Amino acid sequence: MALTACTTTIIEAPAAPAAPAAATVPAVPMGQQWLYGSAEGAISVRQTYGALTAYALAKAKARPADSVIIDETTGKPFACGNKPLAAVFDADETLIWNIGPMRWFALTGKEFDAKTWEQWERTGIGKAVAMPGALDAMQALRAAGITPIANTNRSSANAKGSEQTLAAAGLGDFRHGETLFLMGDDATGSSKDQRRATIAARWCVIAMAGDQLGDFRNGFNKPELPPLQRRALATAAPYDRLWGNGWFLFANPVYGPSIRGGFDDIFPPETHWQPQP
Repeated sequence: MALTACTTTIIEAPAAPAAPAAATVPAVPMGQQWLYGSAEGAISVRQTYGALTAYALAKAKARPADSVIIDETTGKPFACGNKPLAAVFDADETLIWNIGPMRWFALTGKEFDAKTWEQWERTGIGKAVAMPGALDAMQALRAAGITPIANTNRSSANAKGSEQTLAAAGLGDFRHGETLFLMGDDATGSSKDQRRATIAARWCVIAMAGDQLGDFRNGFNKPELPPLQRRALATAAPYDRLWGNGWFLFANPVYGPSIRGGFDDIFPPETHWQPQP
């Protein structure tokens, strides 16, 4: 009898797919670490809101003759007359922290993208965070008869989104054309001077707050001004007496003119030093 050899076929199990490489998460930019995450950032913001509120409440008791808004045509403050009291705020990084898009910019390695920001203005409702102390300040000001007004370079085309964003953050009602002024409301673009004049014509503004010098006067933001000259202008008379005395500045190390300047701009020759070998 012939024997037929049996052939055994061994089927190997398919190799398990390789685990996907872990996505590399970029480091958080230092400015965002400080502003959005640190105790120091939160305390700094809350202190500024506390100082602003105390100042405004004291001014409301002894009604001032002049607004803290400068009339750019005369260089003098607008007169208050019998206008109702108000305090004017920038919105972004002054009333609210825009953590949503800033996270996205950091994640994608971008400093800023106009199309993304435009979408954020329309759809970021409920994602912006009221800055520390802002809710208490809005409540205290309104209770004292001082109307909070927002003057921001968000687009007038997205007015409804900005109204809803501020309300969703718990900051109360800001109505476009009444207590919310936006870029596009006049023909001067990103300059807030004309909007400030419009506000001062209707209101006695006893306090202003922002995170950029342009929130107080557009002349501080001339692009030809080197950083140290810009600083000298903003801290010289007559503006030096206004800081903390009607004008209140919030720190923003994340974006804007305050973080511009080259190596030699920030470290002038007279400050150069190096250790000896």
